[in-house]
Amino acid sequence: MPANAGASVDPASGRPLLVFSHANGFPAPVYRKLFALLEDDFRVRAIPRYGHDPRYPVTDGWPALARQLVDFLEGDCAGEPAVLVGHSLGGYLSLMAAKSRPDLVRRVILLDSPLVAGWRAHFLWLTKRTGIDQRFPPASPTRRRRTHWPDLAAFEAHFASKQLFRQWDPEMLRDYGTFGTTDDPKGRTLAFEREIEYRIYRTLPHRIGRLSRRPFPVPVTFIGGRESHEIRMTGLGATRRITAGRVIWTAGSHLFPFEHPHETARLIRQACD
Repeated sequence: MPANAGASVDPASGRPLLVFSHANGFPAPVYRKLFALLEDDFRVRAIPRYGHDPRYPVTDGWPALARQLVDFLEGDCAGEPAVLVGHSLGGYLSLMAAKSRPDLVRRVILLDSPLVAGWRAHFLWLTKRTGIDQRFPPASPTRRRRTHWPDLAAFEAHFASKQLFRQWDPEMLRDYGTFGTTDDPKGRTLAFEREIEYRIYRTLPHRIGRLSRRPFPVPVTFIGGRESHEIRMTGLGATRRITAGRVIWTAGSHLFPFEHPHETARLIRQACD
């Protein structure tokens, strides 16, 4: 499927290469429906799971995770310049990779990945340094997250009952069960390890806003959910600077790619025009 690392690159097809980076806790195959909606216009590739390869450990500011994306572009994608699309965590990694290796990148499209800067960045640094961040979302609920279910039906019923997931496209919710869990002696367990998800949240890059201080080496577009709590928390000053005003709004929460995959695919195509 398109999310597999190592998939062949075929520039002769005429479709540009699109490399997608997933949000924290959601392996790339969970976005299967979105990838399928993009395949007519792009050759979609993705790293299946960030944070799980011991060669690229989760450390403060995520430098190794960004290096994993650069290595994927150089190796698996043979250095072909790509459109980088990232959701949340994936957007930040896409920016970091583009900053270090703009020769490998055509443009960056951020899906609800607002840059934290100014006093908010200092506050983020302070919460990490003091450990206060462990007591509040997103880190605190991650530590208590359930990891096992007797079967896929129980998994889907569990998440369908939660407010955060009620607006999901039904097919994408099914794919979260199919590709977001693996077989386990007790039934099904999360494919994205809870401890790794927790560590990623606790090492958020508080210096990411500095990327907006100078013109960015490739075009950047931000697509945000109108009901996104994350945008309200971070503000949009640095995001507007790095995108030079290329900001697009759409219906939905921080998880809008799962809620509205058709519209998300349309807006990604629009951002590339």
